[in-house]
Amino acid sequence: MAITETTAGDWRTGTFLVIASAAFFGLTGVLTKSISADAWTIACWRGLVGAFVISGYVAWRSGGTGLRQAFSLKPPVLLLAAVGAVASLAFIAAFKNTYVANVTIIYATAPFAAAFLGYVVTREGVRRRTMLAACVCLCGVSIIVAGSLGSINLVGDGLALAMTWLSALYMVLIRRFRDAPVVWAGALSGFMVFACAWAFTDPTAVGITDGLLVLAFGFTFASALILWTEGTRFISAADSGLIGSAEIPFAIFFAMLLIGEIPPAATVSGGILVLAGVMYGSRRRERG
Repeated sequence: MAITETTAGDWRTGTFLVIASAAFFGLTGVLTKSISADAWTIACWRGLVGAFVISGYVAWRSGGTGLRQAFSLKPPVLLLAAVGAVASLAFIAAFKNTYVANVTIIYATAPFAAAFLGYVVTREGVRRRTMLAACVCLCGVSIIVAGSLGSINLVGDGLALAMTWLSALYMVLIRRFRDAPVVWAGALSGFMVFACAWAFTDPTAVGITDGLLVLAFGFTFASALILWTEGTRFISAADSGLIGSAEIPFAIFFAMLLIGEIPPAATVSGGILVLAGVMYGSRRRERG
């Protein structure tokens, strides 16, 4: 069947929005490393700013009607927000302790971790292609982690792995609670981090420069999430996942360009395997 102009236009729109989202997500590592404050402080203000922006988006999307459903505080939403909050904190802490490339590449394996958790929790079937791709990605991650042995980077790699599995759990919960307002849960997780941060640090002890960077961080985080949400309305989940992997080269490029961080050989080698696995696993089934 030929693709209509409307369908082709929708695909181009969705692709552009998801690529733009990947570029914004790619700034996460650079912004985290550019801010001298601790991970709790960064997560605190990034979460608050992002939460307010996302909440405004949710209110706009609801069109002024159904606000109670859009801003639900039911148990599934609270669970999603809690998991998202812990994953967000681990994400930022990981960047503080290892290379940007390491965190981004390890996180790219989240869909395969989600496939495993989906099978364990809900007995959701897993394609052979997915299993093979996951094995390739596992080899790549093993090379990256092995390259960090004996250094502080191993802590960051461990946090990146923890964040990846938490994100995978988040994906499984989204499928489990299909009617939950997921975008609002992302905003709520930001409010949760903001509230919890005060028990571990003093978020007000931040300089003007760091304050401006954290403000920008919150806006880029919210923009990335909103762009991704809008983009996935136009293209399939498979296309969104594959195109979204553009975050990896964006993150590495920004780190090299803006903070002069060059990934080690082990990261490059492992990253090639992970990217190959992601691209192979994201390919749609051939139509018979």
